[in-house]
Amino acid sequence: MELSGMSPMRIQVTRIATVLILVALILGLRGADARKGRILESFEYTAISCRGHTASITDFGGVGDGKTSNTKAFHDAVNNLSQYASDGGAQLYVPAGQWLTGSFSLISHFTLYLHKDAVLLASQDMNEWPVLKPLPSYGRGRDAPGGRFTSLIFGTNLTDVIVTGANGTIDGQGAFWWQNFHKGKLKYTRPYLIEFMYSDNIQISNVTLLNSPSWNVHPVYSSNIIVQGITIIAPVTSPNTDGINPDSCTNVRIEDSYIVSGDDCIAVKSGWDEYGISFGMPTKQLVIRRLTCISPYSAAIALGSEMSGGIQDVRAEDITAVHTESGVRIKTARGRGGFVKDIYVKRMTLHTMKWVFWMTGNYKAHPDNHYDPNALPVIQGINYRDIVADNVSMAARLEGIEGDPFTQICISNVTIGMAAKAKKVPWTCTDVEGITSGVSPRPCDQLPDQGPEKITACDFPTEPFSIERVVLKSCTYRANYK
Repeated sequence: MELSGMSPMRIQVTRIATVLILVALILGLRGADARKGRILESFEYTAISCRGHTASITDFGGVGDGKTSNTKAFHDAVNNLSQYASDGGAQLYVPAGQWLTGSFSLISHFTLYLHKDAVLLASQDMNEWPVLKPLPSYGRGRDAPGGRFTSLIFGTNLTDVIVTGANGTIDGQGAFWWQNFHKGKLKYTRPYLIEFMYSDNIQISNVTLLNSPSWNVHPVYSSNIIVQGITIIAPVTSPNTDGINPDSCTNVRIEDSYIVSGDDCIAVKSGWDEYGISFGMPTKQLVIRRLTCISPYSAAIALGSEMSGGIQDVRAEDITAVHTESGVRIKTARGRGGFVKDIYVKRMTLHTMKWVFWMTGNYKAHPDNHYDPNALPVIQGINYRDIVADNVSMAARLEGIEGDPFTQICISNVTIGMAAKAKKVPWTCTDVEGITSGVSPRPCDQLPDQGPEKITACDFPTEPFSIERVVLKSCTYRANYK
């Protein structure tokens, strides 16, 4: 603005007028924002899909005081947002607070997003946990012969469903369930924290799971799954608090996660004895990478024991385990049938372990007495390479099945530092066949050393699965106040 030639008084008046105009414009804009719904918070996250519509749990009567039940609010929110399933999808925002809730189900084309200070608290009122029939590939519940409580976050026959956040927390308040389990007071199997059945295109990422009543994450009969950047913590003595259990699933990617557990950090499954054989749905095309595990009484990665539908083409790399019973464990038995084959593991770093390698052919838990003892599992094509371990009690315990040996085992470039009070015989092997190269201490005779020239003999495929090629999108969330 040209002010030269004007008197000081006129200049001052002009300046005041200019300021008043700017103030009026700002207030006008704010008024327009208030009418439209002004933006209080905006942030970005990555996901397989972004959503066209948003809402907060508070829009449906949610109260984050840690005392008020929000089960109805979550049901109402999901039901309301279902109208957008075919119109860009919807995301439900859970702001900071403690949100007590029982089980609730998600829908397709849906994102549940937890603020960094949001805590979902699992209700301890059993009336807020509907009971489902047993899984058809299991024939019964895990804790009891009957059905099972619905998982806290559940969904079936879905496509494109996401549970994510800024490391918000899902607290299962598991002590209540563990005590009832130990006292034998449960008529049904304990709930999991997150379970999706018969679903496709699933993402679970950037959340913290605490004190699950039982398993934490259980995708079952599903495909195209990404589990990324999650933290799972439960007391190491808590019963059956497995971390992530892909079960009869195809094309699964688990990465960048930290698990402290009372059971296996990752347990790969596919059904139990005659029920799993009949259902016949394997877990295959699974990649596990950049995992850190602490589990003093279980494995970093377990294959089985419920593997009757088969487990094939599992790839694990860059695994760290500390104070964990075993690095990789294969669990099976007579009556399981099925197969575990084409398993590839490389770059494991292990500290303070009972065993590095453990294969068990006599895992005797069965759903009932109707299993076929002549249904023998096929265990073959097991490849381990590039592993360093220290403070280990026993290098390996490999126990196949008499008349049904575990075959095509390959172990190479492995250095195991034994603990001061380690077992005198570091390897025990029965009913197994395979080769080794560059392994210390010296393996058992059933796995003869092929010499240093075979140190890269154990295979690890280079062609990625299709789920590894999935690139997450950058999505923006805007929280509005109306």
